Amino acid sequence: MKKINLPSKMCPVCQRPFAWRKKWQKDWEQVKYCSKRCAGNRKQLNENE
Repeated sequence: MKKINLPSKMCPVCQRPFAWRKKWQKDWEQVKYCSKRCAGNRKQLNENE
């Protein structure tokens, strides 16, 4: 897969786009956060809403 053709998603915590990574190959559909840091800060997202 060429880098320009990689799928991407928006991180709900930091509102930044992140691209597909090989380590997410098997579970890309379940990936929600761009990093462990954002996954750890997901509680702050719920408090802000």
